[in-house]
Amino acid sequence: MKCTPLAVPDVILIEPKVFGDARGFFLATWNDEDFRQAVANVTFVQDNISRSRQWTLRGLHFQAEHTQGKLVRCAHGRVWDVVVDVRRSSPSFGRWVGTELSDENQHQLWIPAGFAHGFVVLSAMADLHYKVTDRYHPSSERSLRWDDPSMAIAWPIPEGITPLLSAKDEVGALLKDLEALP
Repeated sequence: MKCTPLAVPDVILIEPKVFGDARGFFLATWNDEDFRQAVANVTFVQDNISRSRQWTLRGLHFQAEHTQGKLVRCAHGRVWDVVVDVRRSSPSFGRWVGTELSDENQHQLWIPAGFAHGFVVLSAMADLHYKVTDRYHPSSERSLRWDDPSMAIAWPIPEGITPLLSAKDEVGALLKDLEALP
């Protein structure tokens, strides 16, 4: 696999080796030893799948306690995936990075603990698979406002389209008011 650090420190784009022929393709989406050597020495405790329809925007989410590292990939469809550093002590606090994940490019994104994560669905439907390093703790969940003008995230949403949001995401905190991680 090819690992490329992105513009926000500690976030890594992973390009697995894809072996294809006339029948289709094969790729290993996860190998513990390879991941630990090339990316991070972590233990994943849970796998999740999120299915969403076009223009659904989920995020930007993180857990204030029981922080989670995430390994994210899009198994079906296309998403624009965004990560924001919410570690107050980090020199990159408040900075974001975005990348397309799809069933065509097979890219994965490593998001360490201390980052808010979100995505918008670009295709008719998308399945996002992700491994996490800690379990979901509802009382620890936080939501950062996806359209906070101070971050100016360049979501690839056409003019005139209103993204589909959960009630929680409609009232996410602004970065300046965020209960950020240490």
